[in-house]
Amino acid sequence: MSWARSIGARAFIAATAISASVCFASAMFHWHSSDPVKFTCYLLAGLLASSLKVTLPGIDGTLSVNFLFTLLGILELSLPETLLIVLACVIGQAYWKPARQVKTVHLVFNWAQLTVSSAMAYGAYWLVATRVLHGPGPLALLAAAVTHFSCNTAAMATIIGLTEDKPVKKVWTETYLWSFPYYMVGAAAAGLVNFLNGHIGWQSSLLVLPPIYLMYRSYRLYLGKLETEKRHAEQVSNLHLRTIEALALAIEAKDETTGEHLQRVRVYAMELAKELGLSEDETEALRAASVLHDIGKLAVPEHIISKPGKLTPEEFEKMKIHPIVGAEILEQVDFPYPVVPIVRAHHEKWDGSGYPNGLAGEAIPIGARILAAVDCLDALASDRQYRKALPLHEAMAKVVADSGKSFDPKVVAILNRRYIELEKLANAQPLQAPVKLSTDIKVERGLAPAAGFAESSAPANSSPGTLKDSLALLAVAREQGREIIELARKPNLSLEDLFSLLSVRLRRLVPHDSMAAYCLGDAVLAPCFVSGENFRLFSSLRIPLGEGLSGWVAQNHKAILNGNPSVEPGYLNDPTKYSTLRSALAVPIEGASKVAAVLALYRTGQDAFTPEELQVVEAIGSGLGAAIESARQVKATAVGAGSM
Repeated sequence: MSWARSIGARAFIAATAISASVCFASAMFHWHSSDPVKFTCYLLAGLLASSLKVTLPGIDGTLSVNFLFTLLGILELSLPETLLIVLACVIGQAYWKPARQVKTVHLVFNWAQLTVSSAMAYGAYWLVATRVLHGPGPLALLAAAVTHFSCNTAAMATIIGLTEDKPVKKVWTETYLWSFPYYMVGAAAAGLVNFLNGHIGWQSSLLVLPPIYLMYRSYRLYLGKLETEKRHAEQVSNLHLRTIEALALAIEAKDETTGEHLQRVRVYAMELAKELGLSEDETEALRAASVLHDIGKLAVPEHIISKPGKLTPEEFEKMKIHPIVGAEILEQVDFPYPVVPIVRAHHEKWDGSGYPNGLAGEAIPIGARILAAVDCLDALASDRQYRKALPLHEAMAKVVADSGKSFDPKVVAILNRRYIELEKLANAQPLQAPVKLSTDIKVERGLAPAAGFAESSAPANSSPGTLKDSLALLAVAREQGREIIELARKPNLSLEDLFSLLSVRLRRLVPHDSMAAYCLGDAVLAPCFVSGENFRLFSSLRIPLGEGLSGWVAQNHKAILNGNPSVEPGYLNDPTKYSTLRSALAVPIEGASKVAAVLALYRTGQDAFTPEELQVVEAIGSGLGAAIESARQVKATAVGAGSM
């Protein structure tokens, strides 16, 4: 419970207790009893009825049928006698076979609100009886019952709303409104007893005991049905929650960087939903969508998802399908709230330049507008395969710069005002340990598939450009490559000599500031040749297969154009090291059965390499795999001979 809610709840309890004390003290000061025996019998009957209690749905509380004796007291007894019966019933309901230990504050509040409700009902009865009807009657009893019900249930709903941060109206509607007919039945029973008392005597009150028990049984049956329905609803809700968690796990199996990101996005999104006043359905839909918005990436090839560099236009076309596929997947779940529209629209932009449908402004679902802004903020402030994380204030500045273009200005304004607070809140959330999926095991059993195995082949080189200068440059590159291969056939050509020769030929065709060749061995790329700027920095790298730029190139047998050098593992871990290199061009050099090496060129400018230069490097490096493997074999043989 927050400090503000605690203060509000305590103030309400104190005010109710003071009001009840004044009512009770005033009534006791004017004590009178016309028939002590009748009062005693009603008191004992009320205590007995207080044991017939049922648990209320959705809250930690009980309800008994002793309100019937409050109504009988209003009809048959004085106000102080009625309030004493109320006090006895509250104590009996609290301490007669309690399900749990009763706290003093709960006991005080229950007595206080019932005392005030009973006094108000007593006043309503005699006000209607004397000023409207000029005598007792059913209408006065109805006024007393409605007043008692309204005051009692309103007080309970208010304290629950204050302590549990729930809307009071919603608590009252879901928890107490259903009991109104039973108050009316109780009023009818009290009226019948009052009628019989006038004609037979007050001993006829004993006739009310069977109806009281019947009311209690009907309470229990009705609430049992409510509890069953509630349990079923919770099971359905839990099923949806487990579905969400399972689907989120599927996303993490595809993209291992998303686990913490998704949890943080959910925290941010839920706080913005509260401030923007989203409905319960919209909030629940956003909660699910914040975890599931990237589920459509399951349909995107893994090498695109994990690419540590800029996507090609063709790769981006593949990536753009993920909101549509995600929406189609989630349509099969049949969520009870609108998750699908949020997932489909989470890449739409405020100015209409987004995808897949080009929605603009408020045509984009509010949940998608919230998700787009917070997803971008956390993505910018997190490490990605293609860049390092930005400081949070810089990431927020970039989001603000796109307000009115990519993002809803209203959402951005709230995010900009609260992002530091939300960051602290997100960091305070315990990060759940991800379930470890068996994605890295080898299954030993299993015959060849029915279609047989495909023949392995290296991926084809990129096609050359159509311009004459590009064709000429490519022709020169291929010729240079053939010459290097011919030279590599000479005996005892070392690996360093081979790459040194390659470096000289490449520098004429593709200017660069640094070059590194990483040879693959035991699932790790190690530099076997480095030249140019940052010689020591590149010479110290050890790159696991699949990580960073070069690791991705080796694993996926695909080149990268204008990647970020800083994502290479260990590239700038040492704060004493500094690099001005901003662009990388990396290509795989295929060996006989696997990648023999990765050739990487670096420049200081941003986006410094062209697609034509990529084609040149691929052309000159084509066919060098066998020469590299041969040179490595020569080196290994020489090392072995030297150790003999």
